[in-house]
Amino acid sequence: MTRRKQSTGACAFCGREMSRGGLSKHLASCAERQKVSTAPSQQSGATQTLYHLLVADAYSSDFWLHLEMNGGAKLQDLDRYLRAIWLECCDHLSQFSIGGWRGKEITMSRKIETVFAPGIELTHIYDFGTSSETKVKMVGSRQGAPLTGKPVYLLARNNLPAAECAGCGAPAGWYCADCLVERGEWINLCEAHCADHEHDDYGGPQPLVNSPRLGMCGYNGPAEPPY
Repeated sequence: MTRRKQSTGACAFCGREMSRGGLSKHLASCAERQKVSTAPSQQSGATQTLYHLLVADAYSSDFWLHLEMNGGAKLQDLDRYLRAIWLECCDHLSQFSIGGWRGKEITMSRKIETVFAPGIELTHIYDFGTSSETKVKMVGSRQGAPLTGKPVYLLARNNLPAAECAGCGAPAGWYCADCLVERGEWINLCEAHCADHEHDDYGGPQPLVNSPRLGMCGYNGPAEPPY
């Protein structure tokens, strides 16, 4: 049996491409990250505990994020970030919990520094109808000044998964929402076959974007970092 290729992403500091597990180790010792973190401009900021979090879709190994969060930030800040980069479609409800879907709910007002410790994994649920489930765990921490005035800093994320056109096998940039809704089939399309595709009852071909919520509810991106 052919082994499925692992998704990869690039370190935000040095640009090295590797798997999410490789980045967990690499980011702890990346020389370029160390330079940025210890630059004179950083020394004037208030020192605090900064948390390296690995965020991953619960059902697909293709989608993940490495984030650094201020210890004084709140789970609400992480919720907003996940909505912006991955999830928001119709302003659904969401929650964090320990112990999975039916675990103990953790209030959004809790600070990161009071929640995360080695071995702690949170589950984030967005939309309790067509649900997106995300796992969040602590990879490491450091003492220092934040790299941004925002509560979250993006360290790395997965590259957009490669897709092949159902018509010719060429690289695809779109999928057919009509085929998904009416037939339950995920059909990827290249530019040529996208132009020839006749389905348009549900908006016709939609662009593939880097989010595990693609094709769910009313989600259509943009799947870009909010800052």
